[in-house]
Amino acid sequence: MTGVVTGCGVLSAAGDSVTDLLAAVRAGSLVGTDVRGRFEEPLPAAEAPAIADFDVRRLLGRKGTSFLDRATALAMVACGRALADGELTVDDDNRRRVGVVLGTTTGSLRSTMDFSRDTLVQEKPYLVNPVLFPNTVMNCASGQAAIRYGLRGVNATLAGGPLGFLYALRYALNAIRRGYADALLVGGVEEYTPNTAWAADLTGDGPAGEAAAVYLLRRPDAAAAGTPRAEVLAVATGFHPDDPAEGLAGCARRALATAHVRAGDVWAVAGGDPDPDTLRGVVPAAVERLPVRPALGDCQAATGALALGALLGRYAEDPAPHGRPALITGRSRDGGVAVAVVRGWRRAGDHHG
Repeated sequence: MTGVVTGCGVLSAAGDSVTDLLAAVRAGSLVGTDVRGRFEEPLPAAEAPAIADFDVRRLLGRKGTSFLDRATALAMVACGRALADGELTVDDDNRRRVGVVLGTTTGSLRSTMDFSRDTLVQEKPYLVNPVLFPNTVMNCASGQAAIRYGLRGVNATLAGGPLGFLYALRYALNAIRRGYADALLVGGVEEYTPNTAWAADLTGDGPAGEAAAVYLLRRPDAAAAGTPRAEVLAVATGFHPDDPAEGLAGCARRALATAHVRAGDVWAVAGGDPDPDTLRGVVPAAVERLPVRPALGDCQAATGALALGALLGRYAEDPAPHGRPALITGRSRDGGVAVAVVRGWRRAGDHHG
């Protein structure tokens, strides 16, 4: 069984639509936002691919948002937009069959580090603020989103760095296949803070980016009437530390075989990797490539989710790739690899603007 994408919610430095996202990915130049006035701490650079003018209170109201960390706030807004775009009304009849699966790196790195610091510098017996403790748990975003929208189904968070979204997508697809859920909000989220900015800079992965992208994934027989945005046919993962490129190629072959798709039919490859040789020898040489990283920086677990968004934007603007398969790829520094096979459609009302 496959999973059908019927809704999406995207927040990125490029904008809040898949059209904005695709335009930035195509341009290939880093989207810069002035971040100098956001924090008291110094930053590696005055500009970064961070989301501008995000105000969770304006978007969701004051109730229940006062102590949210930025990653959780971004995820909650993206989840709400995916539900609305997918026209899924959650009620007592279906809420136990609707859930949330998010990919992350460590949750909110800033919340964890700030809370840990308070245990060292505050007067004994460590007068830390207990209200802030939930923000240090990496599944805070998925839990808060479920509470906000009344979802009582499967709830999970998968830590995988740049593979986080693809891990979450695989988990969600398995949950749907096994009958544990009818609909799942699946996505990836990463916040921009001094903590993430310096971590990316010091490891050579910078500049750090910021994004939240969430998709409503449904059972094919439970999908809303009308043409869906996309279908997830298969997701494969692996580990190949000695030769990540070969590991990714093998992962792609397994995913294509599971999806019953011929490699020669693949028309696009999207992901964080800007290397034009990625999967050369597996997919056609003329395949269209949509690398996220050059435009939006190191978005870690949100990278794969942004790649799917770019593909949806591409499907929406042009009927030529209608129904044709594409790949979303990811690999980590330690040799982890993952590939998803998807196909999309241009829905009624979609346009290029």
